[in-house]
Amino acid sequence: MRVALLSDIHANFPALCRALEWAQRNRADRVICAGDIVGHGPHPTEVVRLLAEQGVEAIRGNVDRKVLALLESPKKLKKHLEKKAHGPAAWAALALGEAERAWLAALPAELRFDAGGADVWVVHGSPLSDTDFVYPSITPLALAAKLGEVRPRVLVCGHSHVPFTREIAGVRVVNCGSAGRPVDGDPRGALALCDFPGGGRVRCRIARFAYPVEPVIADLEARGVKGILPQDYRTGTKGNHE
Repeated sequence: MRVALLSDIHANFPALCRALEWAQRNRADRVICAGDIVGHGPHPTEVVRLLAEQGVEAIRGNVDRKVLALLESPKKLKKHLEKKAHGPAAWAALALGEAERAWLAALPAELRFDAGGADVWVVHGSPLSDTDFVYPSITPLALAAKLGEVRPRVLVCGHSHVPFTREIAGVRVVNCGSAGRPVDGDPRGALALCDFPGGGRVRCRIARFAYPVEPVIADLEARGVKGILPQDYRTGTKGNHE
């Protein structure tokens, strides 16, 4: 089995299209998204619709959770619209239609499945919470603290927007990075591809793909998305990121 893993699309439709095209060209049997589907970018509705149409399996991230929480509290939504730091989440909440909101609300917080005898655990931040981070520098001791009693063969996450894959004390850690809003100095989107040949074995690699950046920036301005720096997309660096 071959699985394409992506995360942190952040409402970037051109980037998602390229990521799915890449997965198809590389003959992925499944595509899984580790959360933060909306927020920050200008295309929340288009992104949710495409994921639903393509049958992409997904979990919710911390920004998705924030958007859904704002939809449940009109008073809080209005207050967040006035704050630059929370503007992108509030804008996304208002931009989503009823069908897209329902799809997002139905997403689980995590996903576990077996692939060729390998136990795969997909979370957004870490097993501790959707706002915790897993960085390339993580030590075996730190990973054990995040996993608790569970020892999956593969741990998949996102949230940090820093892609990497490492074998750590028998656990293959895969951080997908960000498909739609990289912050590691490379403006190309990131995703991971994992092969599960059987017997619990796994081979994973990180891939980068280019997508048309300027149309995204143009839509940010045309649609009035708040709190995002267009230069972040051009440079793949972190301005206002959560």
